[in-house]
Amino acid sequence: QVQLVESGGGLVQPGGSLRLPCAASGSIFSIYAMGWYRQDPGKQREQVATITSGGSANYADSVKGRFTISRDNAKNTVYLQMNSLKSEDTAVYYCNAVLTTAWFARSRDYWGQGTQVAVSS
Repeated sequence: QVQLVESGGGLVQPGGSLRLPCAASGSIFSIYAMGWYRQDPGKQREQVATITSGGSANYADSVKGRFTISRDNAKNTVYLQMNSLKSEDTAVYYCNAVLTTAWFARSRDYWGQGTQVAVSS
């Protein structure tokens, strides 16, 4: 059993900042990539940022220069630092991890329950 637990969402004014942590726990053998995705009602889920176990990060063009993803491998935790927030960043943010639960198992995706981020004055 694997769980991803996000926190840190909330209401913030435009130009403000939020930090979203996500901790993975349970029967984890190895975590390859972790990341953050977001979804607005009626829209497709989109990738925000991902990071490999080696620390290589990728960002959506819409958040480059404003968001920073980081990872603590010892704690199986990924963070998303969001600065200069805009109203269009409003969405439910989901944590993702690509991991294996045993040395012989195939890797698969796991998702958190989501945390709401609302940017409004």
